[in-house]
Amino acid sequence: QVQLVESGGGLVQAGGSLRLSCAASGRTFSSGTMGWFRQAPGKEREFVAAITWSGGRTSYADSVKGRFTISKDNAKNTVYLQMDSLTPEDTAVYYCAARYSGISGIYNRPSDYGYWGQGTQVTVSS
Repeated sequence: QVQLVESGGGLVQAGGSLRLSCAASGRTFSSGTMGWFRQAPGKEREFVAAITWSGGRTSYADSVKGRFTISKDNAKNTVYLQMDSLTPEDTAVYYCAARYSGISGIYNRPSDYGYWGQGTQVTVSS
């Protein structure tokens, strides 16, 4: 059984930075895709970024391009989301997700992922 544990959320002022971590366990992580999603109160869960375990191909939502960076450490089975130049609009619960079935590549829909972490709150004050 795959387990994903996020950490690194918190309260930060606008313009500040946070780094989220997602530690994965329960299987071999040499393939598949890891994604970060977020959900603000009253809104649907939305794609933030994704990365493939093999090759490190990445993709970002337009709203975070140039400000957020997704990366991975294969040795630690951990994926990171470095968030810079944060704005109050980035306030949400951030979820880590994993996909290990089908064709390897970038996926940006919540339904594409079969495993989810518990989420970590990110609050950006103005």
